[in-house]
Amino acid sequence: MDVSCFNPHHETFGVKGCRRVSCPRAGERACRFEKMERLSSRKNQYIQHLRKLAADNGYRARQGEYVLDGIKLLREALTCGAEVTSVLWSGEAECSVQGAAEYTAPRELVEYASPLKNAPGPVFTVKIPEQKPPERLDRMIVLENVQDPGNVGTVIRTANALGVDAVVLVGDCASVFAAKTARASMGALFRQPVLELSLDELTVLLHNKGMSLYGAALSDRAQDVRQVSLSRSAVAIGSEGQGLSGRLLAACDGEIIIPMEPESESLNAGVAASIIMWEMCR
Repeated sequence: MDVSCFNPHHETFGVKGCRRVSCPRAGERACRFEKMERLSSRKNQYIQHLRKLAADNGYRARQGEYVLDGIKLLREALTCGAEVTSVLWSGEAECSVQGAAEYTAPRELVEYASPLKNAPGPVFTVKIPEQKPPERLDRMIVLENVQDPGNVGTVIRTANALGVDAVVLVGDCASVFAAKTARASMGALFRQPVLELSLDELTVLLHNKGMSLYGAALSDRAQDVRQVSLSRSAVAIGSEGQGLSGRLLAACDGEIIIPMEPESESLNAGVAASIIMWEMCR
């Protein structure tokens, strides 16, 4: 089935700022449930749309939205002002989602449509926000070719907790809008500025902001991270297996290293980035 031009939404829902998410009363829930379109087939166009959003990065970009799963993430998205565009419930609505297209389906069909295994539901779509650097930009963490969505989500979550101004993804990183990334971020995706840039775009941004770039590397040139001032700087972390590319290292103003015991080979990207962000912010 061709879903390349599918738009399941009657209208869009925008919320500015954070707010409480209300839970509808029993009568209101029943009324909304009766008005929802009930889906029963795996071949339904909306179900196919959800599955393609989960599987195809290009389709996701063309549609301008991404798909997630879980009531906790849905409430977090609404609280933080993300634009929820549609919701697929397996029963009555558990919270108020004004302006979004709402559907209901049997439990097994919701699980089929979900981007996750053992999906708790509901499945919902969110508009991809406009990408722009935050006004304040003093501290950034850069990930290059980090393909594990758990690591990328963990870095987003930690950056938000520590007050790092932006997370930048360069090269072949896991998509920030993949469901596993969002789940690992524990909702921080909706609060933390994340930029997907080319290396050239990153160097232009750093130049315009007057920021230095350091690369985390296992080399003789690398300085102990505890001895380097990381104010007004960005630090780049590569994948555990490959490290940073030669091209990115060539763009760095210096290299840093996290001191470890001699028998330790390396840290995964999420752990290394978290240690460096702590050093940045303390």
